[in-house]
Amino acid sequence: MTRAIVLHPNDNVATLLADGESGQDCRLEGEADGTLRLGDTVAFGHKVALADIAAGDKVIKYGAPIGGATQAIAAGQHVHVHNVTSHYGIAEPEQR
Repeated sequence: MTRAIVLHPNDNVATLLADGESGQDCRLEGEADGTLRLGDTVAFGHKVALADIAAGDKVIKYGAPIGGATQAIAAGQHVHVHNVTSHYGIAEPEQR
């Protein structure tokens, strides 16, 4: 069984700690417990969705938005440049 780490309790993605194959169960560690069935083959160091992410929703890693989904991403699917646009350098509006 491959493993993935969740870095913050608010994250909606996990980072694989080894290559994972589509259909394989992945053990979640860090700020989440349990398993997730991989919907795609995903390489070490890449991200997978922990839950369904709708098109336009924020992708959250380290407890902060790192990008926006350009299409719907199902739980267990690969989260990368093919379905996310970067928010790098875009300031979040201040919360009041």
